[in-house]
Amino acid sequence: MTPTATPAEVWGDMREGNARFVSGDPSHPRQDVERRHELAGGQRPRAALFGCADSRLAAEIIFDQGLGDLFVVRNAGQVISDSVVGSLEYAVAVLDVPLIVVLGHDECGAVAAAIESTTADAPSLPPHIWRQIAPIVPAVRRVIRASEGGSVDAEEVGREHLRDTVAELLHSSELISDAVAAGTLAIVGANYRLSEGTAIPDVIVGAAENP
Repeated sequence: MTPTATPAEVWGDMREGNARFVSGDPSHPRQDVERRHELAGGQRPRAALFGCADSRLAAEIIFDQGLGDLFVVRNAGQVISDSVVGSLEYAVAVLDVPLIVVLGHDECGAVAAAIESTTADAPSLPPHIWRQIAPIVPAVRRVIRASEGGSVDAEEVGREHLRDTVAELLHSSELISDAVAAGTLAIVGANYRLSEGTAIPDVIVGAAENP
């Protein structure tokens, strides 16, 4: 893949890498001494990835990528913040990445904490933890309303929050939304299945798939 790869080409390569990981036959590309030396003078990543900080979401492993391939930003629950937006804008404006992947996952502790925080007897949380999970609460409340008093589906909350994250990223950054409108950038919101190893796209903004 050339440095001028399209969003669809980059996403296709990442999906192929994820398929290798799922099958148990990863190629571990670009992880040798020569690659390390090649990157010492600078970087040109293929994509940016914003994901949950969960230890099970090691992006380069999940997508079978190598050193210098992914510009990775992570925090608990993949919650948009000024530092996240600034980092992703840097990836787009300076590093010229054609693709941003937003990666959520099932069994997310931040999602579980947000769900618990809406219960009547919810324990108080340390302030920094509360501020981290608070942006997930609107997704929880929407799922609660849709369930009409039934049990809250944590996976549905995670999907709702993933969609909110992509929407908030576009809303927060004119630079990123303009790049999507120009066709030079696409965003894929995907959910990672822990037991299966699959990254399943849920929302795609821009031309991330070949026609």
